[in-house]
Amino acid sequence: MQAMVIVTSGTNCDLELAQAFEDAGASCQIVQLHTILDAPEVLDRAELVGLPGGFAYGDAVAAGRIKAALMRERVVPVLSRLLDRGVPMIAPCNGFQTAVQCGLLPGPAPSRPEVALAPNVSGRFEDRWTGVDFPESRCIWTQGLAGEEGHELPSAHGEGRFVASGETVSRLMDERQIAVRYQDNFNGSNDAIAGICDPSGLMLGLMPHPERWMRNSQHPSWTRRPAAITTTGQRMFRAAVEHAQAVLR
Repeated sequence: MQAMVIVTSGTNCDLELAQAFEDAGASCQIVQLHTILDAPEVLDRAELVGLPGGFAYGDAVAAGRIKAALMRERVVPVLSRLLDRGVPMIAPCNGFQTAVQCGLLPGPAPSRPEVALAPNVSGRFEDRWTGVDFPESRCIWTQGLAGEEGHELPSAHGEGRFVASGETVSRLMDERQIAVRYQDNFNGSNDAIAGICDPSGLMLGLMPHPERWMRNSQHPSWTRRPAAITTTGQRMFRAAVEHAQAVLR
């Protein structure tokens, strides 16, 4: 399976995201956003897509907004076409911020953003491991995780508070698009929402970083945990690669 990770100025965690795809059994190519802007058809070879975290263009206007503006006209239509074809996509942290700004999430593209990632209630950057729950959802990345206890993921963001109207949150619940919730809700998100998927279940946007927990030794308490543990990140990326193999090959 061919994965593509889209990077640009200020991107971070792109190497971790590429490694996560490879650890799950895919090959991965890192592609510059401006290469895609010049030739959007480059993405047509992708069977998995990643929009990594970081601080795209320094988050100079707002987190993810400049990157979203660049992507909206030429890249989003290609990504939408890939979703129609069945290509799984993941957008952690800054990627999630970008995806909601350009209308990929919660999808299908509305006339204006329906959700936002606002500054944390603490008013500062938060870097921590947090417990997460996986509700029953249509998300292909979290299949098999719903109802299980003991899941954790690392988070690192200053603007990660999920904000939406009560009507939008209710619709996301009814449509089973809420894919991840915080257990401690440290950033003050509405309904403790940490991640959502699009109506197809193929695209997952979330503030935590599953690509940062693909090896047991990445956990701060790894010496006190079972050596053979399969991490939450491994299970998520393997689920996506297996889905792509079943649908696209």
